[in-house]
Amino acid sequence: MNYELTGRAWVFGDSIDTDAMYPGFAMKLPVPEAARHVFYDLRPGWADEARPGDIVVAGRNFGIGSSRPVAALMRQLGVAALVAEEFNSLFLRNAINNGLPALTVPGARGLVSEGDEITIHLADGWLAVGDRRIEAAPLPRMVLDILDAGGLLPRLVADGYLPRRDKETAA
Repeated sequence: MNYELTGRAWVFGDSIDTDAMYPGFAMKLPVPEAARHVFYDLRPGWADEARPGDIVVAGRNFGIGSSRPVAALMRQLGVAALVAEEFNSLFLRNAINNGLPALTVPGARGLVSEGDEITIHLADGWLAVGDRRIEAAPLPRMVLDILDAGGLLPRLVADGYLPRRDKETAA
C-alpha cells in the first residue's frame, strides 16, 4: 500500500454520528446500493458527487453513535481515507478492520477547506495542503499491516489464523 495518499477533501463538522452517515432505511440494501445513501441526512446526493480517491475530513467525535458499518460503504464509493481531529474508537477500529485508512490529525479542519487537494502520510503522520502541513501521530506498524492486507480478516487469513476461502471452497 502507498502510505502517501492525495485526494479531494470533503469537510464535515463535529460529532457526526453513524446514523447520519448510514441511514436506517439503507441498512436493508446490498452494500453497493446502500453506499449511494452515505451522508444522506447531512448532504443528500453526496455519494453521487464523491469520486474514487476522495478523502473525508471531519472534526471531533467522528463516528459517534451506533456502530453501523460505514467503512464498507465508504470503500464501495472509493473513498481513499478518513481524517478526523478525533475519531470515536469503535468507528476508527471498524474503518481499519475494513481496510479504510483513518488518520487522526488535530487541527485538520482549520487547515483544510472543502474541495482542497490534500495529501496525508499514514506511516510518517502528517497532512498537507499546498505548502502548509500539520504533524500527526503516525499509524502503528500493526495497523499499517492490516491496511496492507485490505483489512483485518484478509490479514488473519494471510497470517494463517483463518482458513483461506477461495472460490472453490467458498461454495
